[in-house]
Order: sequence, then C-alpha cells, then structure tokens
Amino acid sequence: MKVAHPMDDALRRTLTVPEVAGILGISRSSAFSAAKAGQLPTIRLGKRVLVLKAAFEKLLEGGGA
Repeated sequence: MKVAHPMDDALRRTLTVPEVAGILGISRSSAFSAAKAGQLPTIRLGKRVLVLKAAFEKLLEGGGA
C-alpha cells in the first residue's frame, strides 16, 4: 500500500515555471518572462517562483489570473 507523499501531483497546490512551460508547450524562458510580466499567477518563496495551480487552471479555462 502506497502512502501519500506531499509531492504527489494530486496534493500539490503549486507548479514550477518549467512545469508550466511544458504544459503550455512554450520555452522555459518564455514562461519565466510571462511570470515576470504578471501573465502567470505566481508566488515567490525565497528565490523560487511557483505558479498557483488553481489560478493557473482557471487561467487556462479562460477565467483570467
């Protein structure tokens, strides 16, 4: 029996910018540029830039950031 780990996709509430780039089919640098421009819903934790999963899904559905 597998025990859920905090890094399991279903439990994660954030994505990395490179993960978002892969989902969108754009380059890593384009994704970081979009994050910097405020086009992606991000939070900063130290030097890490993370994309809020729920807000990103809403953005993809056409609901905006």
